Amino acid sequence: MDEEYDVIVLGTGLKECILSGLLSVDGLKVLHMDRNDYYGGESTSLNLTKLWKRFKGNENTPEHLGVSKEYNVDMVPKFMMANGALVRVLIHTSVTKYLNFKAVDGSFVYNNGKIHKVPATDVEALKSNLMGLFEKRRARKFFIYVQDYEEDDPKSHEGLDLHKVTTREVISKYGLEDDTVDFIGHALALHRDDNYLDEPAIDTVKRMKLYAESLARFQGGSPYIYPLYGLGELPQAFARLSAVYGGTYMLSKAECKVEFDENGKAYGVTSEGETAKCKKVVCDPSYLPDKVKKVGRVARAICIMKHPIPDTKDSHSVQIILPKKQLKRKSDMYVFCCSYAHNVAPKGKFIAFVSTEAETDKPEIELKPGIDLLGPVEETFFDIYDRYVPANASEDDNCFVTNSYDATTHFETTVKDVLGLYSKITGKELDLSVDLNAASAGEPEAA
Repeated sequence: MDEEYDVIVLGTGLKECILSGLLSVDGLKVLHMDRNDYYGGESTSLNLTKLWKRFKGNENTPEHLGVSKEYNVDMVPKFMMANGALVRVLIHTSVTKYLNFKAVDGSFVYNNGKIHKVPATDVEALKSNLMGLFEKRRARKFFIYVQDYEEDDPKSHEGLDLHKVTTREVISKYGLEDDTVDFIGHALALHRDDNYLDEPAIDTVKRMKLYAESLARFQGGSPYIYPLYGLGELPQAFARLSAVYGGTYMLSKAECKVEFDENGKAYGVTSEGETAKCKKVVCDPSYLPDKVKKVGRVARAICIMKHPIPDTKDSHSVQIILPKKQLKRKSDMYVFCCSYAHNVAPKGKFIAFVSTEAETDKPEIELKPGIDLLGPVEETFFDIYDRYVPANASEDDNCFVTNSYDATTHFETTVKDVLGLYSKITGKELDLSVDLNAASAGEPEAA
């Protein structure tokens, strides 16, 4: 271990593994260590026995829940947008060859007490029962504008400079109602608050286009894909990638203490009496607790069921977004569901997650609106965890700390964090222009 590396990465969570892979592909010499004896850190994947031990304190799993090893329960479950940045990163690094994806069946939004399919195109807007007749026509016109919009074709702009005009101004031009704006902003463009309304509209239009293009990609009921066996496969796929490019992975490395020189710059990491030197350290918040600040908490429920979520057209995999305005909350709530069809549970079993930014100390009460949508549940585990962001200046101390995972059930915020850190570490933007066909989401043989 007494060698010099360009970068030492601490923690094998998804973000750290993606960064490690990207930096290895760039030709940097990377050492990747984790104090745990398993991959994944906070974003690990657990079988039933480990899940039971973590939340119930024992390993006495009930027989009716099936075989433990057939469960792959992701602790931070997130779907991937089919044409999104994470899929582009996976293709850019060739990690796709280690993974099999399957399209996600449904994408829904909660509105006025009911679940509705998220309409993403002009045709779907006309069919949607989210809106009345006249509103459908207005929404259809707006969707056509978004679909036809091309940044480098002024004819498609209809006289609007979306880099200057706010989303609110564009929406008012089409006269859309508040409930329509709510599902467009939160379930289509995947904004987490309403600040976007007063920001340049270009970001929202690009997000809506990404959703519609991803939806069209696999002709499924949603724009999302998810790996068979869950996200637990991802860190290991990046470990393989890193090894191909000469990176070194070490698990069960006790302590992992970052060493600083007299100027406060990190120069290495000590574990078990040996110090590996490096130019930069990348880690999750748990490795440098004095360089992060707490910004919130995530409340979540993990539920095991033996049926699909009601009113989702019997979807085996689904995301439901409950916009904050619908719940009179400060933040959105998210429901994620996957089943044996993605090989994350035994045959006939479904795993659902309900998550939100915690506003109280009582997750079981706070998460009730999401849990109520699930129908009968066989087992529920409640959890609440702190969310941290870096509070250091990486240019001063050579330390690059990832954000904690948020409550969202899609990858858009996670990959934004990764790409931002990549640029900080390397001083360049990652080129994500790739052939998207390299990631397909086929049907597994034994579905």
